[in-house]
Amino acid sequence: MPRQGNKRKAESQSGQRKRANHIPSRNNIDGPGVWATCDKGREKNAVGELYDLFEAIADELWPPSQALQGHGSDLDDDDLEHQVLREVEALKRPRLEKRFANCHTGTPCVIFISCKPPVDPVKLVIHHLENVERTGVTRTKHVLRLAPVSASCVASTPEILVLAQKLIPSAFASLPEKPDGSRKYRYKLELTFRYHDKIKKPELIPLLANCVPSDVGHSADLEHPEIVIFVQVLKTVCGISVVQHYERFKRFNVVQVGEMARRGHELPIVVGIADPNVSDGVS
Repeated sequence: MPRQGNKRKAESQSGQRKRANHIPSRNNIDGPGVWATCDKGREKNAVGELYDLFEAIADELWPPSQALQGHGSDLDDDDLEHQVLREVEALKRPRLEKRFANCHTGTPCVIFISCKPPVDPVKLVIHHLENVERTGVTRTKHVLRLAPVSASCVASTPEILVLAQKLIPSAFASLPEKPDGSRKYRYKLELTFRYHDKIKKPELIPLLANCVPSDVGHSADLEHPEIVIFVQVLKTVCGISVVQHYERFKRFNVVQVGEMARRGHELPIVVGIADPNVSDGVS
C-alpha cells in the first residue's frame, strides 16, 4: 500500500510539472496580474496550481462569450452534410485568447501571473479569498500569499508617480458609499521592495500619499486601515493596486485564511482537489 501511495504522489507531481510546462509564459513582467509567494523549490508546482485556479475563477466571473457557441445552431443535426458543415465552421472559429501567462521573475519563491482583460486581478484575488474564508479549502498546496497588481511600470520614481496619479484617484472614486452615507476611508500604504535599492521608501511614501484624493476626507491609518495601497517592486518592475479587506484576509495570506476558516468551522484540513490528504501550512 505505501508503494502505491508513493506512485500516486509521483504521478500527481509529474502531472503538475507537465501542466506548468504548457502554461503560456513571458520573459518580462508587464501589465495587470497577481504576485504570489510559494514554498522554495516549488515554483513550477505553484504556477500550475495558480493557472488552474485562476482559469476556474475566470470562467465563473468572466465566462467566455456564448456567441461563437451558438454559431450555426440553425443547421439540422440529422443532416450529415450539415453536420460536416458545422464541424468545418467550428474549425474556422478563432481560438479564445489565453487570459493568463506566467512571467518569469528569476527570483526564488516569487511568481507573477499576468492577466488580460476582462480579468480584474483585484476581483480575482478577493473572490478566491472569500471562497477560502467560507470553505476552508485553499485549492492550492504550495501557494502562500497573493497580491493583485492593477497596473505596472518601470521601477523609477517618475514612472511610479505617473502610474499612481492615474490609478489611485480612480480606485478611490470607485469605492462604494458607506452605510452612513460617507465616502471617507482610512488607508495605509504597503510598500514591498525585493532586490531593489535605488528608490528609498521614506522618500516615496509622501509622494504616493499625495496621490490620494484630498477633497473627500480620506485619512491615513496604519493600525486599522479600510483600504491598502499596494506598491510592490521587484528588481526593475513596480506594480500598484488598491484593495479592501487586507486585515480581514490576513494580509492576503491564503494559508492563514484557510486555517482560520477551518478552526472557526471545525473543518478538516483540505488544501486541494487533487490530493486532499496533504496538510496545509507554512514552514
